[in-house]
Amino acid sequence: MSKPSCPLQAQRCGGCPQLSVPYAGQLAAKQRRAEQLFAPLAPVAPILGAADPWHYRNKAIASFAEQRGRLTAGIYAAGTHRVLPLPESGCLLQAPILDRTIAAVVQTARALRWPAYKEDQGTGLLRHVLVRWGHATNQVLVVLVTAADRLPGSRQFVAALRRAAPWVTTVVHNCNPRRTSAVLGRQVRVLYGPGQIEDTLCGLTFALSASSFYQVNPAQTERLYDRALAYAELSGRPTVLDAYCGIGTIGLCAAAAGAGQVFGVEQTPAAVRDARANAARNRLKNARFACADATPWMRQAAAEGLRPDVVFLDPPRAGSTPDCLAAVAAMGPRRVVYVSCGPDTLARDAALLAGHGYWARAFQPVDLFPHTDHLEVVALFTREG
Repeated sequence: MSKPSCPLQAQRCGGCPQLSVPYAGQLAAKQRRAEQLFAPLAPVAPILGAADPWHYRNKAIASFAEQRGRLTAGIYAAGTHRVLPLPESGCLLQAPILDRTIAAVVQTARALRWPAYKEDQGTGLLRHVLVRWGHATNQVLVVLVTAADRLPGSRQFVAALRRAAPWVTTVVHNCNPRRTSAVLGRQVRVLYGPGQIEDTLCGLTFALSASSFYQVNPAQTERLYDRALAYAELSGRPTVLDAYCGIGTIGLCAAAAGAGQVFGVEQTPAAVRDARANAARNRLKNARFACADATPWMRQAAAEGLRPDVVFLDPPRAGSTPDCLAAVAAMGPRRVVYVSCGPDTLARDAALLAGHGYWARAFQPVDLFPHTDHLEVVALFTREG
């Protein structure tokens, strides 16, 4: 497979650290990494590589800057806050519609003479633009992040952006006045459209807002979830718990694939609202979602007699916690399906689960992020005996 060139590679972009390695070589290295970590515990299946490892991202974030007196937007050079403007040829990882949308936002903001936010001085207006694209629906969400809650000329911005990028289906203004590396703030105002887009994953429809957690590679996510559902063995209408459920993607896929009852737990209120709305959107009446910290919720549910057959764990890169894994074990599920974006923390948590009598039975590496160092792994654990 031929490798396109990227003009930002020599400028330490950092987004594609494996770009110079042929894709087959990347997959081989990730397979070796998975086997080094997990082969002593259980069989490691061949990695599921991407059919097309280019332009797979359905979400992009660009930061604004003023360079040579001109507004621009791009990504930070690795380890810095120096903005590298997106090249006219676009990013090799992002869907082209995201690059075109960001270019239209910059063009429109220039016409309105909006200044970029300057971190050192704490002055200026524009901080970031976040763009999401529905792979199945072709809907596009634009989120303009500013340092101030007032956005003078917002109507002119929307009208001009719609002329420059008629494919944009909704525009949101997000205010983040804090001096922080976090992109989004708490204040949100819809400027145009419904404020969210929809996408389809594993045959279900999900609504995506600015802050929704949603995997950025839809084609590979379906393969990841297919393996997770296969490990769960949902025949017989089992009871399923989806911890760290986010907007409900894995749990709702299980609800549609044969689970009798699905319980989802998530501590972010907006995500729980989205999960409930997504259940209604897909007419799934066998899924319920609680807004709570998963660990105390599971302890209480176990004390009240909840005994799920399957528990899905999909924690952040830092992995789960000893208390959470102990709470899972207290519920006594037959199967624990762990979806990991941090192989090292999965190896750590596998040892903790073994201490509770849950042993690794299979590992499936999946390449959701070609040309990067990241690796996703789905793992199956069952009770001894």
